[in-house]
Parts: sequence; C-alpha cells; structure tokens
Amino acid sequence: MSTYTPYRPPAPNTRPTEAGTPRPTPGPPPVAPQLDVAARLSALLREADTEPRPDTQLEALTLAVAADLPVLLWGEPGIGKTAALTQLAASLDLPLTTVIASVHEPSDFSGLPIVGDDPAEQGVPMAPPDWAVRLVRAGRGLLFLDELSTATPAVQAALLRLVLERRIGALQLPPGVRIVAAANPRSSAADGWELSPPLANRFVHLQWTHDHDVVVRGLGGTWPLATLPHLDPTDLPAAVAFARRAVCGLLAARPTLVHRLPTGESRRGGAWPSPRSWEMALCLIAFATAAGSSREVLSMLVRGTVGDGPGLELLAGLDRMDLPDPEDLLADPAGAVLPERGDLRQAVLDGVVDAVRNRPEKARWDAAWSLLVRAMETGAPDLVVVPATTLASLRHQDWEVPASIERLAGVVSLSRRADRTAARTGAHEAKAAR
Repeated sequence: MSTYTPYRPPAPNTRPTEAGTPRPTPGPPPVAPQLDVAARLSALLREADTEPRPDTQLEALTLAVAADLPVLLWGEPGIGKTAALTQLAASLDLPLTTVIASVHEPSDFSGLPIVGDDPAEQGVPMAPPDWAVRLVRAGRGLLFLDELSTATPAVQAALLRLVLERRIGALQLPPGVRIVAAANPRSSAADGWELSPPLANRFVHLQWTHDHDVVVRGLGGTWPLATLPHLDPTDLPAAVAFARRAVCGLLAARPTLVHRLPTGESRRGGAWPSPRSWEMALCLIAFATAAGSSREVLSMLVRGTVGDGPGLELLAGLDRMDLPDPEDLLADPAGAVLPERGDLRQAVLDGVVDAVRNRPEKARWDAAWSLLVRAMETGAPDLVVVPATTLASLRHQDWEVPASIERLAGVVSLSRRADRTAARTGAHEAKAAR
C-alpha cells in the first residue's frame, strides 16, 4: 500500500539536483565583502618599496630639511610634489600634516581671538588651529603647505610669521617640526598669485621636475629612498669656517650683492639675495660641505636661495677656494695635480704666473715652465698660451732659457718671444743707465 506525498514547490533560489533534491542556487554576492576586496586591491597598488638611488632633487630637499630651512618646491601640476613629500615624511618617520593654504583664512595662521573671563586684565589670546596643536603635542613632524601660489595676498601675509618664526597665534612650533611648501607657476596655477617678496625671501626655492627613470621605476613599485645626510662630527668646524669664508669673501668683493631686490614682479616671487637669504646660503654650504654633497646638489641649493646670478658667482668662488696653492705647485711641479676643468686649470696657471711675478727668482721661473709643460701634456694645449706668454715676459736678462720651453714650441714660439723680451729689457736697462 503506497503512501501519498503531497507536492511542495521548490524554495526560492534553489534548483533541483539530479536526484530530485532541491539545492540553493548562487545569488548576487553581498556588497560589503566586494568593497573589502576592492580596498585590499587599492592597498596593494599603494604598496611600494624604496631603494638607495642617486637623486639630486631628493638629496637637495633632504639636506635643506636637515638644515631646518623652509623649502618651496616649484613644479607643474601632477609632477609629483605631493607624492615626494609623502614619501619623504614616511622615510624620515615624521608625521605629515598637510595644509592647503588657499582654502584657509588669514586668521587660521595668525590665530583666532578668544575672549576670556577678564579681557581687560588678561588680554585676548589668539587660539591656534587644531593641526598646529597636534604638531606641538607630537613634538615633531613635517608641515606641508600645499598650493601656496593660490593663496591670496592676505593669507600670504599671515604666513610670514609661521614660516620665519614658527609661531601660530600664541603657539610656538617645536624645533622638531620642518616646513615644506609646494607651488605651481602662476601660468599653470588655479587662480594663481605671485608670491610676495617678503614670503618668497623666506624659502629655499627648488625647481621640481620629473625624472623619467625615477617615475618608471616608481610606478613599478620602487621609489628612491630619502635619507638624511650623514654629517661627520669632526668636519663641522671646518665646514662652518669654509662656508663663512666663501660667503664673506664674495660679499666683500661684491658689496652690491648683499641686497638686490629684483625689479620684475615674477622674479620677486622667487629666490633673490638679501642678508636673510645669504645667511641661509651660508648654512646650506656648511651642511653640504659636512655631508660631502655633490656640486649639483650644492648648485641647486645656492641658486635656490640667492638666485641664479649671485649663486653662480658664489659657486665660482667656491671652485677657486679649492684650487691648489701656487706655492705648492712651484715647490713640486713634477708631482702637481691640476684640475680637469679648463676654466679651473686656467685659473691655476694664471695664479702660478702671478706668484712668480710677485717674487721673481730663477728657480721659481724654471719651475713654472715645468708646470706649463705638464699642463700641456695632461690637458688642452691652448690653455698654456696666455700664461706662457706672460711668463716669458718675466725673464731677467741673465736667466738662461730652460730646455723645457722647446717642448712648448709647437704651441707658441716661446724661445723667440723670450729672446726678444730679453733684448728689450737689456735696451731699456742700458738706456736707463745713461
């Protein structure tokens, strides 16, 4: 006798199996887990490694940050200024605080007046913004002032005290806070303004450009590692003395460079020489010398502080400070090491000839000829023509012409020049004796 089983329709989202037993059919996945997966994918895209890699821009930036000088990065939109600052803060283990200057009011930087219980007795304090309080509590950090060229003149005026004195209202930022800003050129800035001369003169200006290899390798997951410069404690006094000698030597010879406000409005918003910017340049030279930085890094920093013209003059003076002493070269011409660069080699040879002119002696004159021969054999021969001609004119009548002059005969007829000079010298002496 069979048992009757009533028919029941399958439950929703089920389908019959081969044995006739219904089972659930897959429905749309929940939304929240998919967002979690998307977040994990985004996190993987943001992951990146760093590697030690020569990067002139990054080295100049980290050196200025180590010197505790405000830095302003100039570059076109999308060039990577913000990304560089984010990576710098992460590499140096500094909390990053980003403030968009153009969306703030002047009171956000000068402080908001808060009326207390007895204003006549206690005054009205200027309350700082919350981000400044967080920096003080942390005791260290990297304050990033972004979009500085879109800040109104009133906001720029309020930033003056923050950048120079590190004060916001009644709050003093701790020494562990570094300030870096970024700006776009006015031509590419959104409703941009030129920087005011007082604010521009408080920054070290660095032109930020993209490096093709750095970008490609960074997009592949590896960016250059930002590290603070290694300063040798034993070199610090010598580095300070070298920097002071370089800056003071140039300004003593060129007093008009002490303060030179540019005439054009756009140039006033960049680097230009003033006692304040020369002090920053002196500081950067000392740091770069103690850290053993390259000339390219030093050039970026110096020109970004006092401008291209004065900066190049200072760099030329630094080159001449490193030149060998002419007296050392005359003492050992055979072992002399001459600079490779043509302009520096020319300056060395001219210095040697001047040393002989100041103290003319036969042995020194002969040593100078040996040095010119060495310069001709190890560099461009045309560099010896002018110093050789001048040296030949310094010959005394009773000095024999050294054999080394003959080795320079292909460059200039030095023997004949020396003989003619000696004849003219003898004639003048005879005429004077009459």
